[in-house]
Amino acid sequence: MSQREEDFVPRRYRVRHTTTYDYDADVVGCYERGFLSLRDTPHQQVVSLDVDVHPEPDILATHLDFFGNESYYVEVRTRHTTFSATMTAQVDVEWPKTDVAQLNQWTIAQAAALVAGPEGPDPVTAAAYLLPSPLIELGPEVEAFAARLLPPERPLGEALADLFGTIYREFDYKKGATSVKTTLPEILALRAGVCQDFAHLAIGALRSVGLPARYVSGYIETFPPPGQEKLEGSDATHAWASVWTPGGQWVDLDPTNDHFADSRYVVTAWGRDFRDVSPLKGIIFTESKKSTMDVAVDVRRLPAPG
Repeated sequence: MSQREEDFVPRRYRVRHTTTYDYDADVVGCYERGFLSLRDTPHQQVVSLDVDVHPEPDILATHLDFFGNESYYVEVRTRHTTFSATMTAQVDVEWPKTDVAQLNQWTIAQAAALVAGPEGPDPVTAAAYLLPSPLIELGPEVEAFAARLLPPERPLGEALADLFGTIYREFDYKKGATSVKTTLPEILALRAGVCQDFAHLAIGALRSVGLPARYVSGYIETFPPPGQEKLEGSDATHAWASVWTPGGQWVDLDPTNDHFADSRYVVTAWGRDFRDVSPLKGIIFTESKKSTMDVAVDVRRLPAPG
């Protein structure tokens, strides 16, 4: 997916995300937690947001988690065989173009050394995004991959571009090849995966060389094939990586699409890895033996603000 100058102009989107669970017997209790909204960031501002849950929840509460994401708690004690949660939002987005030349004034080693300095993130944030996390282990396979692309003397901007470019070129996008439990060594051996896997791999490589990196979940504007209309619900959630760079700037990069983030990207939440930002997770009480899940996502561009 190539980038053009128009990909960095201000945009307004309508985002609609519905998750539906169907069961073959009554659910008598449902207790869920997840990320059902968008967050304000330096590059996006939420204009309006509505979350609709069916059946009517007995409790619907929110709080900000450790990473500053709005976390929802949903409790439904009404008997039901279908549960759905829908987020509908309007959001203004304007990402700046990443200045690779500016980033090249530091090498990988120099950038990593600055993490502990006054220009680096606070120690708690640095530790959260530098240490291994449940889905991102920093073993010898990951370290070897990182050493190849992110050697200490390499200019930072050039190295970041090569990191997402190499993952894009050398790994096949293949649904079903991995699961949420697939490890980074397994991804390196398979040479295949989906956006979640590629984000995890990029983050693991960055952490291996001393650069704080976080997992970002959200959406990206997509387009139908030429001559076809965009189908309702045909979009999907997306994931990419963000790395701390000197001066306190977080730079977002997308190995799945081979470029830095631009104004097509909408952020839901960020954390150490996918487990920190799972859309919905929880427990239910039921005699049901079978269930199905359906996810429908729409990202529609609206007339630009102002």
